[in-house]
Amino acid sequence: MAKEKWYQGGLRFECTQCGNCCTGAPGYVWVTREEIGRIAKYLGRDDEWLPREILRRVGFKYSLTEKENGDCVFLKSLGNGQRGCGIYPVRPLQCRTWPFWSSNLRTPGDWAEASEKCPGMNNGKSCDFVAIEELRLKKSWD
Repeated sequence: MAKEKWYQGGLRFECTQCGNCCTGAPGYVWVTREEIGRIAKYLGRDDEWLPREILRRVGFKYSLTEKENGDCVFLKSLGNGQRGCGIYPVRPLQCRTWPFWSSNLRTPGDWAEASEKCPGMNNGKSCDFVAIEELRLKKSWD
């Protein structure tokens, strides 16, 4: 019998557009070739590829670049203290599935630690277990 997950009753999350998930310590925002093509098209590029200022190769994978301060290259100010994604309609799957990553869902402590930096976690609308699991399992960047 499978062990019941601690978030079986669902979790609350609603994005506050703080941009905290798009900044911080250096890391990777993995993108697939399909996502690169969608981003390039959204930016009006004809070649369906992205320049080095936006995209970097890491081994056999690709990641979006970061500004010197650790911000994602696409993070922009929306005014009134809000920040948002400059490619929101075509943002990578890794971004679309935040905060329902396996690393945040391992234990209640992991969720609590992530929520210290994300004011949308534990607030807003309730997400049921099935929706959370669908998002958690959609990872293409592993």
